[in-house]
Amino acid sequence: MIKAWRNVVWRELKRIWQFKPYLLILTILPLLSILLFIAIFSKGMPTDLPIAVVDNDNTPLSRKVINMIEATPETAVRYKVTSSHEGERLIRQGAAGAMVIIPANFERDILGMTPTNIGVYISGANILENGLISKGLQTSIATFSVGIKTEILTKQGVAKSQAITQAIPISIDRHILFNPYTNYSYYLLPSFLPMMILIFTVLSTIFAIGSELKYSTTEEWIRTAQGSITVALAGKLTPTITLMTMMAVVMSILLFEFVGVPLQGNIWILIVSCFMFILSYIAVAIFIIAITADMRLAMSLGGGYSVMAFSLSGLTFPAMAMHKTMQWFGHLFPFTYFTEIIIDQALRGAPIGNSLTQLSYMMIFLLLPLTTAHRLKQIINDKKYWGRA
Repeated sequence: MIKAWRNVVWRELKRIWQFKPYLLILTILPLLSILLFIAIFSKGMPTDLPIAVVDNDNTPLSRKVINMIEATPETAVRYKVTSSHEGERLIRQGAAGAMVIIPANFERDILGMTPTNIGVYISGANILENGLISKGLQTSIATFSVGIKTEILTKQGVAKSQAITQAIPISIDRHILFNPYTNYSYYLLPSFLPMMILIFTVLSTIFAIGSELKYSTTEEWIRTAQGSITVALAGKLTPTITLMTMMAVVMSILLFEFVGVPLQGNIWILIVSCFMFILSYIAVAIFIIAITADMRLAMSLGGGYSVMAFSLSGLTFPAMAMHKTMQWFGHLFPFTYFTEIIIDQALRGAPIGNSLTQLSYMMIFLLLPLTTAHRLKQIINDKKYWGRA
């Protein structure tokens, strides 16, 4: 059996070399996608988002507000316009994410202790950009307001410490526990990169088996395995398992060494989870090709199933806020459990027991090929399934 397995592995390696798209799916494309996402999130957090300012007062205090807005890391005053219509045009064009309007008589009203308002118009088309700009503007304008209140109270004879207390009667003692840097690459890359690995794992597995059906070579494949479907599958999928595991190792090195994602938990749990993650999606791919017996249809279904995992995992929209049905559907993807493991062990430093539970859920997916073993044997041996697109 070991000799037969080696023969199937060698045969598969030759097929990988002959089919260039197969070779690309297993090597170049996963690596390029990993590097692409690392490059996209290299800054960690979006900064200097462009905004427009309409200064209808043009006084030292109005210029001070603009300077404070410019000083926040989230925003950059790229456009100083003369009218709200010009600022609106920049927002509609996507050149500016927000417009700040400082009213006329701004300084006079403040010095005369008359309430005044600063108008802020935020695009809102991009939720992330909207949140960051809102945060930057609120911080800068609130800081300016506190400074003015403190200065007025100080001039009235109140001690500076008391003036600050009166200006800010309640402050929030905020502690960010697991990502104090608010670094998006620390949160998104540990999910985006496994997403790429799972997509190429599913597609390469479906192609490996489906191409045998499409090109009517299953008889030769099984004969090389000495008639054993188990040996045939094991030998055929050994290159995929090996190469995708190597991609997972490269991904981990880049994440924790190059990008600098914190590793608060157990590295061995992550290693085992990566391997189980790959095996679970190989099992899913075998299930899909066995059910469809058609490589083209299986590739479409496999690709669709793969990308759905990201939306239902709760990364982009919190799972707890989804409809109960959608929360249930989220459990039909190994990616959901793997994401929990990598966040727990990388960022949270959670107990190993938490991750072992998620790991056991991933292992359930390994049973899928067993449910279609008879069907897979049938389509491999029955000529009516050969030669399909």
